[in-house]
Amino acid sequence: MNPESTYCESRFRSHRRRTRKVRIGNVGVGGDNPIRIQSMTTSDTKDVSGTVEEATALAEAGCEIIRVTAPNVTAARCIREIRKELRDRGIHNPLVADIHFLPAAAMEAVEHVDKVRVNPGNYADRKKFAVREYSDSQYNEELERLHEAFSPIVLRCKELGRSMRVGTNHGSLSDRIMNRYGDTPLGMVESALEFLRIAESHGFRDIILSMKASNPKVMIQAYRLLVHHMEQEDMHYPLHLGVTEAGDGEDGRIKSAIGIGSLLADGLGDTIRVSLTEDSVHEIPVARAIADKAMELWNNAPRPPQSRATDSVDPFSFNRRSIAPAFFGSACPIGPDQPPRVIARLPRSPDSGAAFVRDIDRAGQALQEIPIEGVECPPVDPTALPGVDALVSELSGKVAALILPVSRDVDPCDLEKLARFDGLAIVLHRVFGSHDRELLRRFLELCDRRDFLLAAEIAPAAISGCAEVFRDASPGRLIFTLSAPVEGCHAVGSYLYLAEVLQAHSLRSPIWIQNTREMRTGSSDTFLDRLIDASILTGSLLCDGIGDLISLETEDDLVRGTRLAYNILQGAGSRITKTEFVACPSCGRTLFNLQETTRRIREQTGHLKGVKIAVMGCIVNGPGEMADADFGYVGGAPGKVNLYVGKKCVKYHVPEEEADQRLIDLIKEHGKWNDP
Repeated sequence: MNPESTYCESRFRSHRRRTRKVRIGNVGVGGDNPIRIQSMTTSDTKDVSGTVEEATALAEAGCEIIRVTAPNVTAARCIREIRKELRDRGIHNPLVADIHFLPAAAMEAVEHVDKVRVNPGNYADRKKFAVREYSDSQYNEELERLHEAFSPIVLRCKELGRSMRVGTNHGSLSDRIMNRYGDTPLGMVESALEFLRIAESHGFRDIILSMKASNPKVMIQAYRLLVHHMEQEDMHYPLHLGVTEAGDGEDGRIKSAIGIGSLLADGLGDTIRVSLTEDSVHEIPVARAIADKAMELWNNAPRPPQSRATDSVDPFSFNRRSIAPAFFGSACPIGPDQPPRVIARLPRSPDSGAAFVRDIDRAGQALQEIPIEGVECPPVDPTALPGVDALVSELSGKVAALILPVSRDVDPCDLEKLARFDGLAIVLHRVFGSHDRELLRRFLELCDRRDFLLAAEIAPAAISGCAEVFRDASPGRLIFTLSAPVEGCHAVGSYLYLAEVLQAHSLRSPIWIQNTREMRTGSSDTFLDRLIDASILTGSLLCDGIGDLISLETEDDLVRGTRLAYNILQGAGSRITKTEFVACPSCGRTLFNLQETTRRIREQTGHLKGVKIAVMGCIVNGPGEMADADFGYVGGAPGKVNLYVGKKCVKYHVPEEEADQRLIDLIKEHGKWNDP
């Protein structure tokens, strides 16, 4: 497969997908317009003054498009007054009505907004998790019913000059779609295309599409597949990107950066929202930073594109790259069935051995159950080699591996007498050029004699000249890595290129993803910017099945860098080291204080490694989006909570003051509780 021709111009360099332009009030989306930033108010829309205040704060924070919920006709009518008060304040940001379940609410809201968002899964359908088989005639009857239900809002949008977002959510696919296509990216795409075809039958094309999921991997695949299908039907609609129910804090920002950033690197996406379980103004700086990085990549991409490398990754489904096992310490193997390993970068040189070890001990205490598996010290030159033996002795039993970046003036014979302790892997990290074939052979021979590993950093284009040497290496001795983008590729594309070249030469060695300063986009050096860059690079590759070791070398603080690395692995679904929370952003439909509830439940259950808990404010996406969660806490009515095990509701209308303990009781009942 060559996926470049199916959904994007290049996966190695960012070239923006060309789309039609859609106007949302006074704001253009798609075409040559910049990536637009949007968010959603969390207040009850019937609270006109509260919604106006929140929308004002969003506009002042840089939100370009503001969405409000219209769960019923009464709320939809209130948007008229909200709009008037905002205009009186001089705020002309477009307003969007968020519609679920009620076509009547959409017909009222369209009179007062610039865009209507409908969710195909529940606009005219109800999700009951019903299992039935649809014959072709029955399925077509359902589509005819949808045509009747959806056409009035399409025609009214066309008449009034409004735009529309057909926003599919992974968690609210209709039973009809679920039973024919399953809970899959293809089902999400078909759900949107059904509504898109109805709109086109009326000649209405002022449409933006979205494919949101709480799992970045599913979200990425769904958007790619949507574009692939639209290309086949000569459709060029703009895309709104977002990871729904991303959560809060560092985790919510990581998930959003992985999903949104990966697609923007592909050149897909015209407007974005970062959905955080926090006050909505906190979403704006995160979205702005992600958008700015993408537009910098787009603006700096080589034009015309250079000749394309082949690309064998299937972008529409996940398959981890096949690798040969490698030894990385007795308790920490690298292999196809092993999770990606984390390498921590320490600023101290090897000759400060005691201080080096104290840093690791302090970090281990702070990180508690999160292991420090490998540590890398600064580059080692011949003068620093005498301090390495003492360091190796000190580290034995504390970490699985020591990575030694050896400078170009270190000869293999200089490393012959390095100490070696059972249980501690020594990994020599060395940069090689296209003319270092003989030197490479000597390093590999050294690794064989001394039971070391070699992390070879070499430009993909130079591998062919050394391929025979690499193939002659003993099994499990080699790791490949890059610390800077290769010419003509962005950071993610550089590793994709590396993986392709390795496959072409039948080299199944593991790949180490280095998050270095050279791999970053933009000049800003805040923690948020570094988090976003690391999430996009590492998360994108992991979601495409590439990456067996990772390191964050932009963080000077060992604890913060290690924790961030593990959080990125968890956000990408590659390695679970703590409780996984799926939590939606607050909105006017939420039936309890979502931020406070999420914080409270996290405090009580955050020690349950590997358990996935969903905290959902209402039933719009809740039961579906948390279908792969172990337990769910969902607003069922004012002051009442429904508790789920998987996608089955087992406790209805639990008083809110009892719900936390009842959730804990459920976890205990199913054998997934342990005391903190």
